[in-house]
Amino acid sequence: MTVIKRFIAGAVCPRCGEMDCVRMYRDEAREYRECVRCDFEDTQRLDGTPEPQELETRVNQAKPVLDAGERPIRFVPNPAKGDDK
Repeated sequence: MTVIKRFIAGAVCPRCGEMDCVRMYRDEAREYRECVRCDFEDTQRLDGTPEPQELETRVNQAKPVLDAGERPIRFVPNPAKGDDK
């Protein structure tokens, strides 16, 4: 199957701001846009459902960098009442 890429008349590239340089094409599941001047690329599903995005959690974030001499605080749990050791 040959992919036919067509220019979108009057479209402005979101990255470089140039007009009439964005073209689009489709396959079975996706629609693609690309700029011929700055190599911008964008895709979306044909059925209109949004792209699944990963939720931001403490696991997928970068760890904070401590300055020289800084240490994390460690909390020691209080003993339970009635534990006299």
